[in-house]
Amino acid sequence: MTQLIATVATLVLLLASALVVHFARREAAEIRRSTSEETRGIREEARDLLSEAQRREERVAQRERDLAADQRASQQFSRALEERATVVARDEKRLSATRDEQSRREEAALAAIAELTPAEARERLIREQTTAAKELARSEVRRIEKATMAEAERRAREVLVGAMQRQTGVVVSEASTTWIELPSEEMKGRIIGREGRNIRAFEALTGVNVMVEEGMNAVQLSSFDVERREIAEVTLRDLIEDGRIQPQRVEAAYARAVAGVERRHADAGLDAIEEAGVMGFPEEIVATLGRLRLRSSYGQNVLAHLVETARLAADIARDIGADVDLARRGAFLHDIGKAFTHDREGTHASLGASFAHEHGESATIVNAIAAHHDEVPQDTLEAVIVQVADALSASRPGARREDADGYVERMASLEDIVASHEGVSKVVAMAAGREVRVVVEPDAIDDDGTRELARTIAEHISKDFSFAGEIKVTVIRELRADAVAG
Repeated sequence: MTQLIATVATLVLLLASALVVHFARREAAEIRRSTSEETRGIREEARDLLSEAQRREERVAQRERDLAADQRASQQFSRALEERATVVARDEKRLSATRDEQSRREEAALAAIAELTPAEARERLIREQTTAAKELARSEVRRIEKATMAEAERRAREVLVGAMQRQTGVVVSEASTTWIELPSEEMKGRIIGREGRNIRAFEALTGVNVMVEEGMNAVQLSSFDVERREIAEVTLRDLIEDGRIQPQRVEAAYARAVAGVERRHADAGLDAIEEAGVMGFPEEIVATLGRLRLRSSYGQNVLAHLVETARLAADIARDIGADVDLARRGAFLHDIGKAFTHDREGTHASLGASFAHEHGESATIVNAIAAHHDEVPQDTLEAVIVQVADALSASRPGARREDADGYVERMASLEDIVASHEGVSKVVAMAAGREVRVVVEPDAIDDDGTRELARTIAEHISKDFSFAGEIKVTVIRELRADAVAG
C-alpha cells in the first residue's frame, strides 16, 4: 500500500512537472511572439521616422535652392536697375545738353530779332516756319512714297503669284522627234518594205528620218523641221490606217497630207481660240493662229504660249480691275506676227500689229501687240498687262530651252548653203545634220553632173559650215514621165 502511494505520488509529481514545463514553453512562445510583433512595430515606426526625416531634408534642400535662385534673380534685377539708372542718367545729361543748346539758339534768335523791325521779324518768322513746313512735308511725302511702293510691290507679287498658281499646267515644249505607235509588229515590215523600198521612198518624199527599233512597237520620225515632221506624221498614220504600204501609196498619202495642211491649221486655231476664251475672229486670223501650232520659240510651242498668256493676262486684269476682255484678246494675239517672220521683213511685234490692224482689231489691241517688247510706248494698262503675262509665260521653269532655236537655225543654214547651188530643187537635212539629201532638176544636171555636184557641195559645206564629224551628201536625179490612157 505504501509502495502504491509512493508510485502515485511519483506519477503526480511527474505530471505536475510536465504541466509546468508545458505551460512554461507556451508562455515563452507567447512572449517570443509578442516580442517579435513589438520589434516589427518598432522597425516600421523607425522606417517611417527615417522617411519623414529624409523628406524634411529634401524640403530643406529645395528651400535652400529656391532661396539661392531668388538671391540670383535679385542680384540680376539689381544689376538691371543699375544699368537702367545709368542709361537714364546718360539720357538726362544728353537732354540737358540739348535743352541748353536750344536755349542758346533761342537766346541768339531773340537777340537777332530784337534788332529787327516788327515787319522784318514777322517775315523772318514766316520764312523759317515755311522752310520747316516744307522740309516736314518732303519727309512725309518720302515716307508715304516708300510705304506706297512697298504696298504696291507686295500687291503686285500677290497678283502675279495668284495668276501663275491658277494657270499652272503642263509644260508644252517642242522636240525634234515624234513617236508613232504601231498596231502590230507586222506593220514594221510593211513600213520598211521589200529591201527597204517603202521606207526609202517615204524618207525621200518627206525629208524625215524614220527609225524602226527592235523591241518597241513604235517608229520614230526625226527632223528639225516641225512642218515636215507633222506632214510625215499625218502621211504615216494614213498609211498605217490603210494597211497597204507601197511607194505609190506613200506618194498619194503624202499628197493628201500636204493638201490638208490648211484644214489642220484652221482646226488648231479654233481649238486655241476656244481654250483661251476669246471669240470673234475672222477666218484669216484663225488660219494664221493655226499656223503657229508648228512654230516654237526656244522650244516653247508658240500657240500654246498664246493660250497660256491670254489666261494669265485675264487673271491679272481681273485682280487689278483692268479690262479683262481687252487684256485677254491682246495677250492672245501678241505673238501672231511670228507666223510671218520667215517670209517678211520686220520684227514679229510690228508685223503682228500691222496684221491685226488690217483685220479690224481696235487701237488698244494693236498697241498691246506692238508694245509687248517695248518697241513702242504702251498706251494702256492692258498693254502693260500683256507684256507682264508674256514674260511670266516665257520665264516659268521649263518653259523654254535655249538650245532648240540654235539647232533649228544651224539646220536651216546648212540647207541654205546647199540650196544656193545651181540646179538644186529640194534640200533636206536629215539625221541631225549628219546627212543632206539633194534633189536636182533632171533637165539642168545630167548623171555625170550629179557626182560633180555632190563633191562641190561637200567642199562648200567643209569650207563654210562648222560641224563635228562627217556630213554625207546624197544627190538624187530622178526623171519621171506620166501619161494617161483614155
